[in-house]
Amino acid sequence: MAVSANRLELLQIADAVAREKTIDREIVIEAMADAIQKAARSRYGQETNIRCDINTKTGEMKLQRLLEVVEDVEDPATQIYLELARDKNPDAEPGDFIAEQLPPMDFGRIAAQSAKQVIVQKVREAERDMQYDEYKDRVGEIINGQVKRVEYGNVIVDLGKGEAIIRRDEQIPRELYRPGDRVRAYVYDVRREPRGPQIFLSRTHPQFMAKLFTMEVPEIYDGIITLKSVARDPGSRAKIAVVSSDSSVDPVGACVGMRGSRVQAVVGELQGEKIDIIPWSPDAASFIVNALQPAEVAKVVLDEDAERIEVVVPDDQLSLAIGRRGQNVRLASQLTGWDIDILTEEEESERRQKEFNERSEIFMEALNVDEMVGQLLASEGFATVEEVAYVDAEEVSSIEGFDEDTAEELQSRAREFLERREAEFDAKRVELGVADELKQIPGLTTEMLVALGEDGTKTIEDFAGYAVDDLCGWTERSKGETKRFEGTLSKFDVSRADAEQMVLNARLKAGWITEEDLAGDEEAEEEIEAETA
Repeated sequence: MAVSANRLELLQIADAVAREKTIDREIVIEAMADAIQKAARSRYGQETNIRCDINTKTGEMKLQRLLEVVEDVEDPATQIYLELARDKNPDAEPGDFIAEQLPPMDFGRIAAQSAKQVIVQKVREAERDMQYDEYKDRVGEIINGQVKRVEYGNVIVDLGKGEAIIRRDEQIPRELYRPGDRVRAYVYDVRREPRGPQIFLSRTHPQFMAKLFTMEVPEIYDGIITLKSVARDPGSRAKIAVVSSDSSVDPVGACVGMRGSRVQAVVGELQGEKIDIIPWSPDAASFIVNALQPAEVAKVVLDEDAERIEVVVPDDQLSLAIGRRGQNVRLASQLTGWDIDILTEEEESERRQKEFNERSEIFMEALNVDEMVGQLLASEGFATVEEVAYVDAEEVSSIEGFDEDTAEELQSRAREFLERREAEFDAKRVELGVADELKQIPGLTTEMLVALGEDGTKTIEDFAGYAVDDLCGWTERSKGETKRFEGTLSKFDVSRADAEQMVLNARLKAGWITEEDLAGDEEAEEEIEAETA
């Protein structure tokens, strides 16, 4: 069968567009068919169901009108009676479609312009889909491009097959970009939007540094050395924590390289950003001591529940540990995930003395003893009157200068004090209107109930509505600064696990949940743990 020049031209146009836009030829031909269908509907009526088939080998074009087979015709433009349909196809059934051949048509100027717009739109959509599909799987990679233009501080980067943007807050401070400059950045997000795929790049992202080290250090690429965490103050200073799975490979030395060649390559890419390479340790205290380098640490005290750590440094090391504008301690905190409080040895000594004096005074007042006895109890490690009241009597009598009678008298006074205080708190609870049923929640003391009452909590339902953060408090980190918000029970040293159990018990008593619900949640958690193990 001979192919007309017009048909050949159709296929040539499709091939040319597909090559230019680097999209599939089939998509272009499908766009042409859609355009012809739209143009044909403008001639035969918009309600008409028209199908256009283009032969991808010969360019032959067929126009057909599709009619739905029905027993009762409501719209003659789109439907056909069953009897008439069976004249054309004896096997036709209601719901089938009959195709009627339409004669070739000449497109007018308006129809041709409309068809062109359809083709352009379809090709543009295909081009955008191709760009999105190409870059959506490259999130987390480093990519190279050329600066195309700078708009309001945002840098538009030409990637060859698309454009990306480095927003102002994702650029290293004091870095200047001019059209034509080559730039390397980290792909941190790709979004599909109506105007096309938006590719977001960053030069300040911590993982940008991690990927640069992966490119420069073969041991990281091979998996011998692992980058555990990265903290950056872009353009100024950074800390990275590394660990080696091979005892014969020094992770810090490997990252530094011969005469600093490897780390200097990364520093050069990051406009002179100073980088501290720190050995990672599974022991939190050791890791934090390493992270605070170059400062020397005298002592650390961990509070694992609150994820806070107290670091004591010599007086002459304080400014070094904190760093300029708090930079060193801020980066160490980001690197380790712990909130770090830094004290000098003098400050720590003063605080310890203050705590000692406060405990001594508590014992003197509660037990009606002189200063020497109060100080003896405090120096032996007793922190509360409850400890004195309920520890084994031998622990008290073993204190130098005490005997069994003294121990018995002290414990008796401690219990009497606690009973009086309990009665006072209970009276205050009743005065505040806190329900008796709240006393049945395991872990809630009368003093806690008073605090809850002062917070407006009166019933089981009120307490059941608490979140753990409301009880224990929470921290928020913003721009490297950590802010602490206190909860209703913060001063009682209640752990988050205990607070969660209290709230669950209240919800059980209030009838919000059942034991079966809890059992189902536990089973689901076990399944998740088994899948992730």
